[in-house]
Amino acid sequence: MRTQPTILHLDMDAFFAAVEQASKPSLRGKPVVVGGLGPRGVVSTASYEARRFGVHSAMPTAQARRLAPNAAYLGARFGLYRAVSDVVMELLHALSPLVEPLSLDEAFVDLEAGEALEGAQGGAEGAREVGERLRRDIRTATGLTGSVGLAGSKMLAKIASEQAKPDGLVLIPVGTERGMLAPLSVRTLPGIGPATAEVLRRAGISTVGEIVEVGEDELLRLLGRAHGTSVHAMAHGVDDRPVVAERDAKSVSVEDTYDVDLTDRTRVRLEVERLAGRCVTRLRAAGRSGRTVVIKVRSYDFSTLTRSETLRGPTDDAGVVREAALRLLDGVDTTAGVRLLGVGVSGLADFTQEDLFAQAQAAQGQAAVPQAGAETGAGGPADPERDAEELSGVPVAGEAAPAVEEPGAAVPADRRWIPGRDVRHAVHGRGWVQGSGVGKVTVRFEEPDSAPGRVRTFSVDDPQLETADPVMLGAGIAGLAADQSPAPAIRPKSRSGGGDDSPPTGTSSP
Repeated sequence: MRTQPTILHLDMDAFFAAVEQASKPSLRGKPVVVGGLGPRGVVSTASYEARRFGVHSAMPTAQARRLAPNAAYLGARFGLYRAVSDVVMELLHALSPLVEPLSLDEAFVDLEAGEALEGAQGGAEGAREVGERLRRDIRTATGLTGSVGLAGSKMLAKIASEQAKPDGLVLIPVGTERGMLAPLSVRTLPGIGPATAEVLRRAGISTVGEIVEVGEDELLRLLGRAHGTSVHAMAHGVDDRPVVAERDAKSVSVEDTYDVDLTDRTRVRLEVERLAGRCVTRLRAAGRSGRTVVIKVRSYDFSTLTRSETLRGPTDDAGVVREAALRLLDGVDTTAGVRLLGVGVSGLADFTQEDLFAQAQAAQGQAAVPQAGAETGAGGPADPERDAEELSGVPVAGEAAPAVEEPGAAVPADRRWIPGRDVRHAVHGRGWVQGSGVGKVTVRFEEPDSAPGRVRTFSVDDPQLETADPVMLGAGIAGLAADQSPAPAIRPKSRSGGGDDSPPTGTSSP
C-alpha cells in the first residue's frame, strides 16, 4: 500500500449515452438508451435520465422499452466513441506514462510515475488538485463528464470513482481504508460475484466489515485457500497490484446476434465469411497477426460451442482466416437454427508468416481438427450478446447483422437507417436518424453545436439522403453540454456489485 493516494481511476459517466447526448442537442437532459435495437438486443449504456426508470446495462432492450417507453433508443456508433476515448486517454497520458486502460471509458493512472504532482501541492491535496484539473480538461475537450477516484491502491481507487458518480471526485485518505470498507456490501470487493456472495450470506456475512470479523481461517474454510486468502486481504484494504501500462491483447474477435435464427446453410457460410473479413480488418488495424482461428456458434436454445484451428504460423491474411473459419464450420450442425455467430483470431504476434499461400493450400486438403478444450458446454443462459472486441475491451450490445456498419456491404435500403445513425441530405444538410419503418425514415437535422433541429420524413430510398460520418465532439459543445450535467443525487448501480445508495466516503467535490 502507498503512503499517499496517488492511484487515480477515471470512469466516464454513462459514456456512450453521454456522447449521443452531446452529439444531438435535442436529446440533452432526456433519457437515452444505447445498444441493440432488435428483439434480442441488449442495453449497452443508459443515460442517468433513463436510469431513473430502472434501465441499466446488460438489460434486454425489450425490457428497457417497457420501463422507459419514451426514451430515445439508439444504435451504437463505436467509431465516434473510440475517437472521443482517444482524446480522453491523451489527457491521461499527459499526467503519467503509466496509464492502464480497462475500456474506452475507464482507466487507471499512476500519478507517482509522472510529473503531474510536481506542480501541485504535496500529498493528498496535490492528488486532489490533479484530479479536479483532469475533470475540467475532459469537459473542455469533449463536453463530457467523468468521475475520479483517488486512493493508495487500484481496488480502492475504483471503489472511490463508483462513489463519486456522476460527475464527482472522491479521495480515500491512506489509513482510512478499513473504516471506509466496513459498511459496504461484500459485492463491492473485486472477485466476489453472486455465487461467492451467496456462500457468504449463508454464513451470515453480508458486509466487508463482517468479513474482517470472521477471520482468515473461516474464510479459507468457506471459500478455499486461494480465494479466501484474496478476499481476506481485500477486506483489509490490501491491494498491491501495480498500474500496468500495456496489457497485451490475447485475441481479436467479432460476433453478430441475429433477430431471426439462421437455418439456411448458405446464409450461415456467408455470415462466417463476412465476420472473418471484419475480424481481419480489426487485426490489421491493431498491427497484429494470429495463428489460431476460432469460430463460435450459439444455437436457438442458447447452447454454445467453439471450434479452433491452429495454423502453421501467424497471419493477417483475410483469405487464410476465412478458409480456416469455413473448414471449422463444416464440422458444426446448424440445421436447428443459429442465434449467434462469431469469428476470432488468437495467439497474436507482431509479424506474419511468409508462406501464407502455401499454408492456405495445405490447409484446404485437411479436415479441421478441433483443439483440445475448444468446445464449451451447452445449455444455460449465455452472457449478454456482444460484438467482442478484446483489443479495446468494449462491451457491444447485440444486434442483427444488417445493423453493423460495414464499408461496401450490401444492405437493404430499409435497414440502412438505424436510429442514431448520421446522415446527410442534399438540401437540408446533416442530421441523424430518429426512426424508420414502412418505407419511411425520419431524420432530425441538427449538429453538436447547433440548436435542436427540425424533423423531416423521407422515403427510405430517397436519392438525396445518404449516410455520413459522425462529427467529432470538441470544445465548441462543452458549454452547451455543461448545462445538461446529470444530477449528483442519482447514482447508478455499482459494477462491482456494491449498492449505489451508500454515501460517499472520504471527501467529495461533485
